[in-house]
Amino acid sequence: MKTAGQKPYLKVRYSYLSRQFAEIDPILEGIRELVKSGDFTLGKPVVEFEQKFAALLGARHAVGVGSGTDALFLLLKAVGVGPGDEVITAANTFVATAGAIETAGAKIVFVDCDEKSVIDVRKIEAAITKKTKAILPVHWAGQPADMPKILAIAKKHGLTVVEDACQAIDAAVDGKRCGTFGIGGGFSLHPLKNLNVWGDGGVIITDDEKLRDRLRLLRNHGMSDRDSYAFFAYNSRLDSLQAVVGNHLIKDTKWITDTRIKNAERLDAALGRLKGKVVLSPRSKNERHVYHLYQFFVEDRDALLAYLRERGVDAKVHYPVPLHLQPAAKPLGYKKGDFPIAEAQAARTLTLPVHQHLTDEELAHMTRCVEDFYS
Repeated sequence: MKTAGQKPYLKVRYSYLSRQFAEIDPILEGIRELVKSGDFTLGKPVVEFEQKFAALLGARHAVGVGSGTDALFLLLKAVGVGPGDEVITAANTFVATAGAIETAGAKIVFVDCDEKSVIDVRKIEAAITKKTKAILPVHWAGQPADMPKILAIAKKHGLTVVEDACQAIDAAVDGKRCGTFGIGGGFSLHPLKNLNVWGDGGVIITDDEKLRDRLRLLRNHGMSDRDSYAFFAYNSRLDSLQAVVGNHLIKDTKWITDTRIKNAERLDAALGRLKGKVVLSPRSKNERHVYHLYQFFVEDRDALLAYLRERGVDAKVHYPVPLHLQPAAKPLGYKKGDFPIAEAQAARTLTLPVHQHLTDEELAHMTRCVEDFYS
């Protein structure tokens, strides 16, 4: 316990990595064996991780790549997205989603979000033009987008669906895992994702064998064998070392997910009592929200954020400025007011730690601080 003024407080950290990796000897032993083998590039650990990841999500194939951003970019390239095309996505996503579209050569077309902070399916069709090539829904914070309706819209207009599931490992709709609805799904293994490694890493899943084969070429210079290149491509391979870490942790995915859901339910129960001050996103029984982030919307957000931090709670804001209002988006021609829901949520959103290593005392301290602020 520490003190802020005269009041005791707990330090509730957003990052859980020091707890997660307090005992690292088993991982270091796996790395030691990797060093002995010299199997550093697309080695056996990568193949093992790809197989385990595909099985975890009920997909036929998984392709390990350098990052979640690369997963989205390579998927877009693999399905033929390029210059002259438009790709529809959510206005309130992380910058990597838009960056993947831009670097694939296509134009980013934003659509406003709904009350769950995912793309508003009611507004997608109005954004479709003759140049639209694909829809890139984002399962933001671990909350699934409405994939059945998105797939119906895509089928009607002859569009490809590629899923940004970077924050949604093990999320599902009616038991079907996010990333398995469209032609493919991209995932991130960033150190603060639910399933993580010791640096950057990403995975693509698909049931399409031809797409899998093309992705394997795209991530590795277009190399079909040591001396032959099918086309000029990229270098975006999942490191064997990171795959060693992933192989050690992937067995814990269900426990990680279930614990985050349990923690989120406790936060919901406490914060839901603060009617008029706190707004929680609707929770649907047929959707498995995996809470990469625990976000809610509050009055007087910046003052509450400062209050929490003074009392040891490492709260965050994801994110205060929507992408369409960022300097990077200026060439797209969007302006303030174009996506009012995303803008309103950005002004009120707050994120609390929800990770699997939180204690009962830490959870209680966070909700007590929010309650005290409004009382």
